[in-house]
Amino acid sequence: MQEIERNTIEMAAGGDIAAFEEIYKQCSSTVYTLAFGITRNRQDAEEATQDVFIKVFRGLKNFRFGSSFGTWIYRIAVNTAINLYHKRARRGAASLQYDEIKDAQPEAPDMRQKEIRREDAAASVAAILENVSPEHRSCIMLREIEGLNYKEMAGTLKIPLNTVRSRLKRAREALIAYCRKEGIRYELRKN
Repeated sequence: MQEIERNTIEMAAGGDIAAFEEIYKQCSSTVYTLAFGITRNRQDAEEATQDVFIKVFRGLKNFRFGSSFGTWIYRIAVNTAINLYHKRARRGAASLQYDEIKDAQPEAPDMRQKEIRREDAAASVAAILENVSPEHRSCIMLREIEGLNYKEMAGTLKIPLNTVRSRLKRAREALIAYCRKEGIRYELRKN
């Protein structure tokens, strides 16, 4: 995710709609990709993305630059997507099949190729991690797709560093076991 200029954030916090639109343009595809990876459902990812930016709009006036703006948005996105996933699971929503996840594409013709590749990778990881908890899935998404380091992940998820390591280890073990079983080659980032 691109870093947003402090001036743009401050203007948006003051009610400047054009500044908020700039934040949305720069962050929405990353938020959608992350939400899609956690929820494994296009409609849920779209709903989560909308909810995230409503929360961002309402919370901008309280953002104090104590952490990076990107970390703040990641945290909102992960929590929103996990909460939506659990809400749907409680209602008994059926999970998508691998082919549906693989074929799902966002409707954004102006999306850059890099973002499309990132979403494809997120969809593949999400399909592979279908039976892993959303908490473990969010760790894999933040590390493998978004490229955050452990400290950034801990800050984003508001969990201890050792919990990040533990969740990521379990998620990676599940990913590696599945890939071996299915004969899929997938490289993970080194610590």
